[in-house]
Amino acid sequence: MIEYLEKTAVWICRGLAVIAGAALTLMILLACANMVSRAVWVPVKGTFELMGFLGAVTAGFSLGFSQLHRSHIAVGLLFRHFPTQVQVVLDALSSAVSCVFFIFCANETYKWGMFLYDLEEVSETLGIHFYPFVFAVAFGCLAMAFVIMLDILRILRGKEPLKPA
Repeated sequence: MIEYLEKTAVWICRGLAVIAGAALTLMILLACANMVSRAVWVPVKGTFELMGFLGAVTAGFSLGFSQLHRSHIAVGLLFRHFPTQVQVVLDALSSAVSCVFFIFCANETYKWGMFLYDLEEVSETLGIHFYPFVFAVAFGCLAMAFVIMLDILRILRGKEPLKPA
């Protein structure tokens, strides 16, 4: 069962990473287009808003993929001095705290998105609704929590955390 969950996590995180990469590419293209357009004629309308929206998607959707590849900073300097069993417990405990944190972040971000949905809040220049981007960040936090939960299960089973091929 855990192998199926791990494959699902890899599939979800890779898909989100592709979307995050596309959003980052769009941000680069938009910034370049805005600079050229500003020098030649007038700036691209709504660049600031679009950069913010695309930045939210990039940051939110890259969390799980980064966790899969151990790209986040981990402070384990003190852990190395403890016996192996204590290291396993501390690793599982710190991962559990991280998992709860990201579940909390996903929940609060989702509630904020629902609040924005109820208000029908839109951006000032382009009139784009905010809530889809807030929901995207919430989903990214949920994906991060899912990957961390799988890490906890692997740690407790005595296996190395998942590293996709």
